Amino acid sequence: MPEENGSSLHDDHLSEKHDDPLIRGLHRVIRQAIRLLAVLMTMVILWCVADVVLELYKGLSSPPVLLLDLNDIFVVFAAFLAVLIAIEILVNITLYLRDDVIHVQLVVATALMAIARKVIVLDLSTLQAEYLYGMAAILLALGVTYWLVSSQPKK
Repeated sequence: MPEENGSSLHDDHLSEKHDDPLIRGLHRVIRQAIRLLAVLMTMVILWCVADVVLELYKGLSSPPVLLLDLNDIFVVFAAFLAVLIAIEILVNITLYLRDDVIHVQLVVATALMAIARKVIVLDLSTLQAEYLYGMAAILLALGVTYWLVSSQPKK
């Protein structure tokens, strides 16, 4: 909803050009916190990559050597997907820092990737039907949300 001067209510979201010096200072602190989160998420990504390497090494070095059993493959897939999810979260953080807006499509895509990771590594022999129905509902809701958000014309 435009204000009287024609600008959006969110144009100065975390802006360092706010009229009030207190708000301007608080915005500066929040932007620095977001930068710190980006650095920390980069460290998490590097640790996750190290975890992928470690899981591959453990799987390939245990007998039978240079072969992965089904459990090892799922562990490696889970580690890979954790890296991809962490990268998506970093992209969310950096886009927020750059644009000062939440990119709903990217956030929903990240959530879809996270739930897909969970589905890929599920052990169906130990789950109750209610859990699977809940996962299906979440996946359906996120899929529909992603479709709705991505089908909107770009502004």
